[in-house]
Amino acid sequence: MADVVVRRIEDLPRQQIKGGEMVFARAGLGVTSFGLQVERLPPGFLFGHDETESGQEEVYVVLEGSVTLRVAGDEFLLERGVIARIGPQEWREIRARESGALLLCIGGVPGEAFRPGAWSDVMGD
Repeated sequence: MADVVVRRIEDLPRQQIKGGEMVFARAGLGVTSFGLQVERLPPGFLFGHDETESGQEEVYVVLEGSVTLRVAGDEFLLERGVIARIGPQEWREIRARESGALLLCIGGVPGEAFRPGAWSDVMGD
């Protein structure tokens, strides 16, 4: 049998987070080489963090809706067709715009083998 996993986002393991939803895409698909989550963000949902402790760089891709990304005082509109990469030390804030958003988040530590955080296995593996 071929080494392939195909799932609808709605069928992946998930957990409610502060009014939004974290979809455990990495665990649900069996990905082992990088972090991969989908976040369903209602209108106005705001979260911020950096990855200084983990050293992980992140890439964000909007699948539906749009978000405002704020980094170092600059704001960027992320919508379908726009992709962003943020370095580990940068504090980033993401706010879902009026339509809400479905955001694909990809992460990993440059030059290192991927080691998933225990939080990302809450509903998977």
